[in-house]
Amino acid sequence: MLEFLSTNLLWWHWIAFGLILLTLEMFSGTFLMLGLGTSAIIVGVIEVLFPMTLEMQLTIWLILSVLAIALWFKYMRDNRVEQTGQSNYTLETKGTVTKTIEPNSRGEVKFDLPVLGNTTWIATSKEELPINTRVKIIEVKGQLIEVASL
Repeated sequence: MLEFLSTNLLWWHWIAFGLILLTLEMFSGTFLMLGLGTSAIIVGVIEVLFPMTLEMQLTIWLILSVLAIALWFKYMRDNRVEQTGQSNYTLETKGTVTKTIEPNSRGEVKFDLPVLGNTTWIATSKEELPINTRVKIIEVKGQLIEVASL
């Protein structure tokens, strides 16, 4: 079988294979076959310029395909993280005081991003924080959030 392929596989077979993969990519939308098809076309072009063995052609195609897929996952995929849910907050999450917070007393803060699934929280502070003061989370204490001014 390999002997048959090495004698009968021509440069245009690689280009046709690449075009077929690119056409299939249009219907799948995964971008996986985009790298495979482009790699096959590149192997076909290289084969026209520098004739080589079947093993070398397959090696080049595999290397280019793996490289294209690795580049896709590194640079092109969507890395956005949803800003909702139970645990998408950090202690650096910022908010605005909506009800004045007296020292060691309770007030209310509206956060820019949801904290444990809610944007408005009862908060405490060790300092006086008037309305519209920008704050950040210091500590989450059960149902209360301790904040401090920025």
